[in-house]
Amino acid sequence: MPPGLSDDIVAMTFPPRIHVLMARDAPVGVVIRRGPSKSVCTILWDRRRDTFQVGQCLRGRIYERRSDLSPDGKYLIYFAMNGRWSGEAKGSWTAISRAPYLKAIALFPKGDCWNGGGLFTGNKRYWLNQGNGHLNGSDSREVLPDEKFRPEGGVGNECLGVYYPRLLRDGWQLIERSDVDVFEKPVGRGWVLRKLAHAEIVRDPGKGCYWDEHELMHAQRGLLIDLPKWEWAELDGTRLVWATGGALYAGRVNAQGLCDEVVLADFSGMKFEAVAGPY
Repeated sequence: MPPGLSDDIVAMTFPPRIHVLMARDAPVGVVIRRGPSKSVCTILWDRRRDTFQVGQCLRGRIYERRSDLSPDGKYLIYFAMNGRWSGEAKGSWTAISRAPYLKAIALFPKGDCWNGGGLFTGNKRYWLNQGNGHLNGSDSREVLPDEKFRPEGGVGNECLGVYYPRLLRDGWQLIERSDVDVFEKPVGRGWVLRKLAHAEIVRDPGKGCYWDEHELMHAQRGLLIDLPKWEWAELDGTRLVWATGGALYAGRVNAQGLCDEVVLADFSGMKFEAVAGPY
């Protein structure tokens, strides 16, 4: 388990929720761990060594589906809310930080939970999900806005306006749009990873209004492996990586299905600790 946290997460009805942002051009990622509902932590994942380093914690919420990691893994853009509407960040904000930390190098107060967040269009270029606009904020010379970029495939003014363009950019194909939107990505040996993206106001306890399930499908052999407990999953080189039950796993596919499964890290026992950004 990664070192670092201490004070708060004593009893949880549900395991922590895990979502991962993976750099496209570097073997790193940022794990966003949420639990309890008003505590969130970011963790740097070295995907070569499968080692983990705690970044920072936040008393509030990070909307992981409106967040992104720069291609080189050096910068994080995220949308967050702590409800302190009279504070500097006006209760909700978009920030750009040096991954895996949350301390902003660029801060854009929002004041509501519509839109917000953004995507990286290059190592130091970003698109800000403005919607009806952010309030006056502080920009940075380290990263610059991409004024010409227009994302494709977004839905609505909340998480799916950023999440769906990110999936499409990262090689997922939208196969079906209905009550449950279905994305697919080939993972080798004839297998396809299917992401079933839900957006529901009425949902099971322990789930947000946006949540994913997964399946492995081999169309030629007529095989389907249902993986409803996988809340996040992605292809990492030649291996599959996924999150379930508060832990991060890796495995591969062979002719029969999933094999060589290993636990990379179990984040269940982590506890909140206030950590200052090192810059």
